[in-house]
Amino acid sequence: MSEYLFTSESVSEGHPDKVADRISDEIVDLYLGREAEARVAAETLVTTNRIIVAGEVRGPASITKDDIEAAARNAVKDIGYEQDGFHWKNASFESHLHAQSADIAVGVDAADSKDEGAGDQGIMFGYACDETDNLMPAPIDFSHRILRSLADERHKDINSILEPDSKSQVTLRYVDGRPVGATSVVVSTQHKEGASQADLRDLVRGHVEGVLPEGWMCPEEEFYVNPTGNFVIGGPDGDAGLTGRKIIVDTYGGAAPHGGGAFSGKDPTKVDRSAAYAARYLAKNVVAAGLTSNCTIQLAYAIGVSKPLAVYVDTWGNTQVDVQKLSDVLQDMVDLSPRGIREHLGLNKPIYARTAAYGHFGRTPTDDGGFAWERTDLVDQLKSVFA
Repeated sequence: MSEYLFTSESVSEGHPDKVADRISDEIVDLYLGREAEARVAAETLVTTNRIIVAGEVRGPASITKDDIEAAARNAVKDIGYEQDGFHWKNASFESHLHAQSADIAVGVDAADSKDEGAGDQGIMFGYACDETDNLMPAPIDFSHRILRSLADERHKDINSILEPDSKSQVTLRYVDGRPVGATSVVVSTQHKEGASQADLRDLVRGHVEGVLPEGWMCPEEEFYVNPTGNFVIGGPDGDAGLTGRKIIVDTYGGAAPHGGGAFSGKDPTKVDRSAAYAARYLAKNVVAAGLTSNCTIQLAYAIGVSKPLAVYVDTWGNTQVDVQKLSDVLQDMVDLSPRGIREHLGLNKPIYARTAAYGHFGRTPTDDGGFAWERTDLVDQLKSVFA
């Protein structure tokens, strides 16, 4: 269609599912911070004043249940939960983490002439487009930015009427494949008792207008703030949260395919995580090099097998580049085995808690290796090959 509407949503760090993601990723960082080759598959459940973690780990025996509990509580404290129904200090805590299955370990570990294999079978997708400066689809990017802006205000102002749990949704109008403005914006935010709906609307409006490009604000009648009214009871007290339930929020807001595997709570031997990062890395470099305006990459793996079973590149018909040659060149540039991905992107580091909210993609690479998959260091090579 030459003209259409597209919508994406985001949820804040205080959303119950994101609280669970954050705790799971704190456990990953705890283990990787002690041993770079540690294995973690941690799941978290949060509900009214209760935190439960479960899963499989392989790492230093020096990590105790007390260490895991402290990591979980500190995560909840950092998010900002000090409510009667969910408090970082008072919530009960259970850990049911146990040793990694030997059957899984033998398939993943390198041995003799066998390279390290994938931690599971599956398909992973990466995507990039030139709609925003960080090469993300605009609806999900704006949705994330609105909530991050609100969270920044909440953390800075101890008298803020905002509480941690919130959601956003942005609908953009596209003309000839390009976004031109917002047709509706929805923000629901938890707030302190007694905050007026008018005050909340005015507060949220400033953050939305600060994120959207000038002239893109939706009509007033399509600007929805807490459309059901009061939102005092929220977070894990209002709704249970589980690790891995926001996979579209974590990626491209529905603008690209998803293989179905969640990221949080998994060490980088799990290709659900590392290969999805690699696919985004390759797709972003292709778009950043100006070879196409949109790029989707699919990778496929089998448990215990080191090489990808398939590498699929789709440039959406927006390039004159030979796509098969592009696929071959990308595979020459980056070893897409699980070990190769981890080494190229430096993934065996405690860099994952920061990914748990506001998306795993479209973020800024950091000096300690965080968000390394957002680098565009292949651009010059790609331009040279396809000059």
